[in-house]
Amino acid sequence: MQRVTITIDDDLLATVDALVERKGYASRSEAIRDLLRAETDRAATLAEASPCVAVLSYVYDHEARELARRLTGTHHAHHDLGIASLHVHLDHDTCLEVAVLRGPAGAVRRFADAVTSETGVRHHALHVVPARIEEGRHDHGGGTHRHGHIRA
Repeated sequence: MQRVTITIDDDLLATVDALVERKGYASRSEAIRDLLRAETDRAATLAEASPCVAVLSYVYDHEARELARRLTGTHHAHHDLGIASLHVHLDHDTCLEVAVLRGPAGAVRRFADAVTSETGVRHHALHVVPARIEEGRHDHGGGTHRHGHIRA
């Protein structure tokens, strides 16, 4: 077993301590190991090339040095995955962003990791739903159109 030192702010440490208490972990280390195992299992549930739809939500400090510019750049670099996004100003310094995504699970995960690993991104969640993306021609009453449908 290896010993690792991490830096963690007081509020997050209080959250870890509350988790340790609530779940009855023997130590902070055991709680963090369990959280890492759960994240690893969650990330592995969908194969790299499997099509999916996903929702990525995250809260970030828009005053953090160049963070908003970097996040926008990351979104533009992965424009092929984005279906829609929502941006909410929570207070003077904090924003909530929600991105609805579609594409191969591996690409969606890599995009989410690129966004959420930025310094200044505080809370985040990625919800991935396996999907079939069906391409074809469909008549929706106004003529035949070529586009895809998502079957979740």
